[in-house]
Amino acid sequence: MSSPSGDSGGSGDPEGSGESDDSGSSGDVPSADEVVTAADVEAARERLEEVVHRTPLDGSTTFAERSGADAVELKLENVQRTGSFKIRGAYNAMAQLSEAETETGVIAASAGNHAQGVALAGRLLDIDTTIVVPEVTPAAKIDATRGYGAEVVVEGGDYERSYEHALELAEAENLTFVHPFDDERVIAGQGTVGLELVEQMPDADTVLVSIGGGGLISGIATAVKADNPNVRVVGVQPEGAAHAKPSLERDEIHTLSEVDTVAEGIADARLLEKTFAVVRERVDDVVSVTDGDIAVATALLAERAKTVAEAAGAAPVAALLSGAVDVEGERVVAVVSGGNANLSDHAELCRIGLERLGHSAELRLELAEWPTALGDVTDVVEREGAELDALERTRRTAADDLNRTPVRLNVAGSGPDHLRDVVAELEALDGVSVARHSLDRDV
Repeated sequence: MSSPSGDSGGSGDPEGSGESDDSGSSGDVPSADEVVTAADVEAARERLEEVVHRTPLDGSTTFAERSGADAVELKLENVQRTGSFKIRGAYNAMAQLSEAETETGVIAASAGNHAQGVALAGRLLDIDTTIVVPEVTPAAKIDATRGYGAEVVVEGGDYERSYEHALELAEAENLTFVHPFDDERVIAGQGTVGLELVEQMPDADTVLVSIGGGGLISGIATAVKADNPNVRVVGVQPEGAAHAKPSLERDEIHTLSEVDTVAEGIADARLLEKTFAVVRERVDDVVSVTDGDIAVATALLAERAKTVAEAAGAAPVAALLSGAVDVEGERVVAVVSGGNANLSDHAELCRIGLERLGHSAELRLELAEWPTALGDVTDVVEREGAELDALERTRRTAADDLNRTPVRLNVAGSGPDHLRDVVAELEALDGVSVARHSLDRDV
């Protein structure tokens, strides 16, 4: 059984982060065709025809203009059943179990989208499912997984311990372990995303896909390259979990000793044997983006595309907008792989993204007269056509003037120039000083 890694492309099961020289030799790696073929993906589509949604492509003029692309289409797997692509691979794998395996049941380890995909597949196929989750798993995700009919076992302080416990239970109770990505049947199921997008945009030049453990991009690349070998398939990883590029450069599996990224769904430490075999032959390039780039993409997806993407799902759009990949004059598909975001975390990521875009600013004011000066402050914000998102009195620090009242406010506007005008007007008020603001911060 393969060693643990995360829940590629969906809310997460990270293995760890940072870099290590631990690598796996490529000598025993199978060929891509030995792992998965286009025929396998076509067969998966037949199994999934009445099970999954054919998710839409949503064109974005904003993203095309910002990236220099001729056209940008978003493949919205965040509106798939369970909120991510994971149901495709889980169902395809479980639908091929033997009668004996079906009767004994399956087990998986996941705190994210894979858990819900396996649980729903089990319900649809009438297979008992057990999901092992770490103790840090949010209650909402546990409830969602149980809602699909799975038995949830909470075990371990992190994903790795949950994975180990799942393997122990699999052996003790004769259960079949469903891996989140390093399984040819799972890869073939994820490849049905690629079949759909080439039908929806047959003249695509480039397809951008997140990489965690590599199951999604392995399946998509298999389908896309079979249709048109000239289409460029590019993987996207956060800088804090960028293991795939060095793996391709060294032609051997490169393992990170730890990962550090907001995109928990692709916070994987490495590819595994089967995904490495496919990625090395069928993926053209891998690029990295910062967590800040992901925050900007998440915010713009919400603001302009009116869609909620988890950080892992926003990574391909981050690559598009940050210039990590050159798409000048091209027709591009960016796969938004999941939308199972905690709403408070999503709001915070959007806030940071808007600050980086200069559409929002945090200010710290010092008021000589409290609370009468507040009226002058709100009048300025309104007169300048900005929006006051938040305002609160904050505690003084040792460096503050004891005769003034510190106030924090968040202001939204059309851009950095607009917000600088607001700051200038506030600074011009009697009894109001702007101690600092995020427009001058290197965010």
